[in-house]
Amino acid sequence: MLILNFLYTFMDDNSRRRPEWVPDEHHENKHFASEVMAGIKGGHDGIPGQTASEDTSRRNIKARKALTIDDYVQGVLSQNRSMLARTITLIESNHSEHMKMAQEVLKQLLPCTGKSLRVGITGVPGAGKSTFIEALGTELCQKGYKVAVLAVDPSSSVTGGSILGDKTRMEKLVREENAFIRPSPSGGSLGGVNRKSRETMLLCEAAGYDTILVETVGVGQNEVSVRSMVDFFLLILIAGAGDELQGIKKGVIEIADAIVVNKADGDNKIRANIARAEYERVLQFLAPATQGWKTRALTSSSLEPEAFWKIWETVLDFKENTVASNVFQNRRKKQSLEWMHSMIEEGIKNHFFRNPELQIKLKSLEKQITDGMLPPTSAAHKILADYFGEHEF
Repeated sequence: MLILNFLYTFMDDNSRRRPEWVPDEHHENKHFASEVMAGIKGGHDGIPGQTASEDTSRRNIKARKALTIDDYVQGVLSQNRSMLARTITLIESNHSEHMKMAQEVLKQLLPCTGKSLRVGITGVPGAGKSTFIEALGTELCQKGYKVAVLAVDPSSSVTGGSILGDKTRMEKLVREENAFIRPSPSGGSLGGVNRKSRETMLLCEAAGYDTILVETVGVGQNEVSVRSMVDFFLLILIAGAGDELQGIKKGVIEIADAIVVNKADGDNKIRANIARAEYERVLQFLAPATQGWKTRALTSSSLEPEAFWKIWETVLDFKENTVASNVFQNRRKKQSLEWMHSMIEEGIKNHFFRNPELQIKLKSLEKQITDGMLPPTSAAHKILADYFGEHEF
């Protein structure tokens, strides 16, 4: 009770001491503390009621909007990580003006791209992909490599943005001066993974990153997309989780240039070595993912850095062999053409389903199909003929 009485007395005293009004800057009394804090009451730069911090914020926003194509290009070429991040944001934007600007930026940067080694990394959930990439990336950075990690995260259904956020999962790597980590949402725009991740990869190459690590969220459709944009594709698995047959069923092993059995340490080391030997036997019956290269099975552990260098030596050996045979160069040319074709297909698809007149016709045809009045093939031919302006399709 004594404490409560003290608090009430304290509050009453403060109420009596606190002024009930604050003078404006023209008041005759110039000795109030608020008078020396510019912008609190009288505004700033002639804008009534605007504080200095608000004005600074507005100036920063205005400055961001004023960036030109040359600003973006020079920012990337100067290897400014902040400008690289802002240019990637421009690339990812679906706004029509931003997309036009982004394509011009890419066109100017294109001669400075293509000099990196692109490595795709995938694996089943829980295989330790992020830990593996962080450990490998850190080792490479400390040896003088410039490493960019592009993590293809699943898209939020609400915001369309990345929801895993690898910057929060790779705390050690993100502190490396030679590292750049950028999570990219896997969908929600023209081209999805293909456009966002491919163009982001080109920007990182123009910014001087000689190693691009592209991580996917797990086994699924994204693996095929990532395979079509990288030079070397690495599959990470773990022993004793039933992944051997599942990996084969899903065809992921068939597109891998190397298989790594992760977490090969402690009591799990023996199981990991057995699993690696099993994969070696399986690979003998599968066609190689890359012409002239035999897919290898290896083990790794985040507790043994030397294991990462053995894997990286495999990647470098792959590059040396495929460059010598022109397979490396031909794959990149083919990937560029496939990229263009996929963008054309995606563009036609988006244009088709955003056409309001076609949507009305489509709903009518859908009803005829569900009512059993029209075969699906006939319906498809009919609406495609309407779309392309032909009598027959």
